[in-house]
Amino acid sequence: MAARKSTGTSGVKRKRESSKLEQKGLKTKTRRTSAGDQEEDPQTAILHLESQILESRRHYNNIATLLHSAKQYGTENERAVLAAVALCRVFSRLLAAGDMTKSKGMQESELVIIRWLKERYKEYQNLLLEQYLRSETAPTQSVGLTLLMRLVKEESQAQKDYHWKQGPLYRIVETILYQPEEDSIRDEFAEKYFKEYADVRFYTFQSITSLLGSDFEEGERRFVSANSLSLLMMLNTVPESKEDMTNFFSGSLKKSNDLKTHKEYAQQAWLSTLRSGLNKDQRKAILSVFDHQIAPWFPQPEMLMDFLTDSYDVGGATSLLALSGLYYLIRVKNLDYPSFYEKLYSLLDEGLLHSKHRSRFFRLLDTFMSSTHLPAALVASFIKRLARLALHGPPAGVVVVIPWIYNMFKMHPACTFMIHRETRDPELKREIEEEGMEDPFDVDERDPMLTEAIESSLWEIEALQSHYHPNVATLAKIISEQFTKRSYNLEDFLDYSYNAVSNGHSCVYHVTNFSSFLMWN
Repeated sequence: MAARKSTGTSGVKRKRESSKLEQKGLKTKTRRTSAGDQEEDPQTAILHLESQILESRRHYNNIATLLHSAKQYGTENERAVLAAVALCRVFSRLLAAGDMTKSKGMQESELVIIRWLKERYKEYQNLLLEQYLRSETAPTQSVGLTLLMRLVKEESQAQKDYHWKQGPLYRIVETILYQPEEDSIRDEFAEKYFKEYADVRFYTFQSITSLLGSDFEEGERRFVSANSLSLLMMLNTVPESKEDMTNFFSGSLKKSNDLKTHKEYAQQAWLSTLRSGLNKDQRKAILSVFDHQIAPWFPQPEMLMDFLTDSYDVGGATSLLALSGLYYLIRVKNLDYPSFYEKLYSLLDEGLLHSKHRSRFFRLLDTFMSSTHLPAALVASFIKRLARLALHGPPAGVVVVIPWIYNMFKMHPACTFMIHRETRDPELKREIEEEGMEDPFDVDERDPMLTEAIESSLWEIEALQSHYHPNVATLAKIISEQFTKRSYNLEDFLDYSYNAVSNGHSCVYHVTNFSSFLMWN
């Protein structure tokens, strides 16, 4: 029995030794194969390092290894991007688990680890901001932005009292504002985050205001301001109620969920941008979308008055667009601006009917003069001034003035005395016929309420009935006929060139609709 026991034991020992050797050889072989695969396959190597970090703190040094790989972009592009993405997953899990947060009663050894992790986390953020987000290639920038915004989300969800300004978002906005104007990363940020999420939009407004409040050199300020303007102009809709702000990037809502506060921060961002210096083209771009993209953001629209007044002083089409903005504030926001029509009247100069902006001007003028509550004296000044300009205007300009005057007479009947004024005193009538009379209209008066145009007559229109261009002469006769038509659609006359008027058929047809005026065709 002893021999059997000894033999059995001996056999077992030999079997176990053989098994250990086989296993040892197998493990050694596997390790070598795996190492070879890792050298050939960056993804496997990166995933292996990441899994080790998540398994045990003993492998936290792998974070430094991954950081080193992520910094090698340009020489080992694929491995660098894979390492950057892996680090994002690692830090996201550490943030969610609270492994980077200090608490009371922690041992010094724990605090040392947390400090080290925070240093690596800061190093990682700097890498994404300075190397990836500032890259010259759009795909790398996109990777950097996506990873940084993932960190913003993880931080805001992990911390109850999250301070957005101290997180990555502020630096993301700063980096974007310092990028070249044609850079595509600004568009991507706007489309994916700024326009999409109410909280991101809210804190971006805050970041813009803070950044533009910093000290800049003049050239640098204009550069950052231009990028800020480009970003803000991408917001083509304005929330009108809380129901319009239901999409949030994080769980940290607070002020960003309040519509009034939301618009107050938007107002501050816009004012900071507008006050940072704008060129003529930028002003025109802003004024072109003023009514629906900018003014609705302002809880205090009177804050825009200075900008609009300064824009008016630029001259040309910019002045006209500025008046359009002022009119919106007067009509929609009930703001008082007594000198509005005085400024509008001052735009009726010798170059108006020759201007390439003539059509735009008359469209807006038609809107500005649409109220039936305007004083007759004021309306008469505009009628008289345009009639005087028509004497020296091109035919294409005159054919706009005449139907516009017709419409004004229909809308403001009190002004028709200008075409029906007769002198009943025979002696005075004889004197006027022999010697003529002085026109009471003061062409040099800047205030349309003081020109005495209402006391004058429209002899200019009668003079146009003898215009050298037969089409203009025919059109001018509508003022002498009975006002049987309600009004004319000004759009039918706005875009005629000299050649179009020379061809004449459609132009006169739109104006008259009277058989007597079609005879000449």
